[in-house]
Amino acid sequence: MTIPVPVSGEGSIRRAFARLRDITTKSPARFAIAIFTTLITIFTILFRLPAATASGQMTSLADALFTAVSTICVTGLSTVDMDTHWSPLGTAFIFIGVQIGALGVLTLASILGLVISKRLGLRAKLIAAGDSNPLRVHGGPVNESQTVRLGEVGQLLGTVAISTVTIELSLAVVLYPLLVMAGVDPLAALWEAPYYGAMAFTNTGFTPNAGGLSPFADDYAIMTVLMAGVFLGSIGFPVIFTLARHRFHAHRWSLHTKLTLITTVALFVVGAGAFLLLEYDNPATLGSMDIGDSTFQAFFMSAMTRSGGFSVIDPAQMHGSSLLVACMLMFVGGGSASTAGGIKVTTLAVLALAVWSEARGRSTVEAFGRRIPSDVQRVAMSVVAWGATIVALSTIILLQMTKAPLEDVLFDVISGFATVGLSTGVAQSLPDAGVYVLAVTMFMGRVGTVTLAAAVAASASKQLYSLPVERPIVG
Repeated sequence: MTIPVPVSGEGSIRRAFARLRDITTKSPARFAIAIFTTLITIFTILFRLPAATASGQMTSLADALFTAVSTICVTGLSTVDMDTHWSPLGTAFIFIGVQIGALGVLTLASILGLVISKRLGLRAKLIAAGDSNPLRVHGGPVNESQTVRLGEVGQLLGTVAISTVTIELSLAVVLYPLLVMAGVDPLAALWEAPYYGAMAFTNTGFTPNAGGLSPFADDYAIMTVLMAGVFLGSIGFPVIFTLARHRFHAHRWSLHTKLTLITTVALFVVGAGAFLLLEYDNPATLGSMDIGDSTFQAFFMSAMTRSGGFSVIDPAQMHGSSLLVACMLMFVGGGSASTAGGIKVTTLAVLALAVWSEARGRSTVEAFGRRIPSDVQRVAMSVVAWGATIVALSTIILLQMTKAPLEDVLFDVISGFATVGLSTGVAQSLPDAGVYVLAVTMFMGRVGTVTLAAAVAASASKQLYSLPVERPIVG
């Protein structure tokens, strides 16, 4: 009997896969960051190819890197003319990159980890659960009423894939006849419809045609479909998962779903009211429209500043007060584990509930018959603090580089951090050093402050003692 001797090459491959499997399970947050970094590197190389440009010339490293980050992070900002710079191949790279980036940092890590390990073990499930609830990345007990239970992660991954394909395909089917009726060539619409559908659901905001949405500025049917796509992408896959299971039985919705939907709708309405109030006398924006048109455009602007990135009104023409409102909406962003960016609406909701409970003298934070534990509140405060720090540092650096007005720089920095994609024009005029700074800001905004914190703290040791208590004076 002859015993087969393993080929050294096969043994090396097995060891490499074993090593990669260990990385996916021992440090999921760091693995997720490594995945996005690798993807950005790959797409930077692809965008550098002469065949990716319409002119046949190689794109500069700064522009290629920025486009790769903007694509993988589903931001929508650009430093080149997206309509004329890229060839059909380059546009295809953008479309594919956006689809990959829209899966989410940890969901993507989960899928790749599943492929490597060939099964969803406990640690792989923890990775995916972290996308629906970042607290699962941290140690400590997790209440069973959380957004998605550990045993439902496989269903969640299925929901991510099915909902993405279904929603984007549905948007394309609805948009196709609308684009044709709007004057788009039927053959061109076969490409533009799925492109717009994908860019709406992924909250990216890239457009496939010259002039962007300007040709459809008065076509409210197309703009309404785009708003619906942005809304579905921004509420998050855990919310879609809950709605798919329980439909309109609101009493069975998780607390996360209720907070996400209520806060999203509230910000949508309040944002539209603020834009309507502040821009009604601006002839360059809403001032030249009648009440019906200005109201619709205000709602569209409110939806897009939350992370959509499409624009009919030039942000550079808006009042400074309106830009500040837009910055606030962009900083908040959309739902957790969604294609939107920002600190997330549930973070805002938890902090608002904490402030309200403190004002009423209550020792606990409660909502809809549920108590929100203190560790969730601490994470919410940490996310806001880290997000504000990133935005402040990037703004200071870019202000020093460009000497541009504060409101314009702050707008573009928050737009990058929150992966929105709107711009006052600062991003297009940045020097190469500024392009790299804004690219890093986009990356940190998309990866998420919680994920970054978890990656740093992955090897942190437990403290087995407590120090004496002393209360400093606050306020």
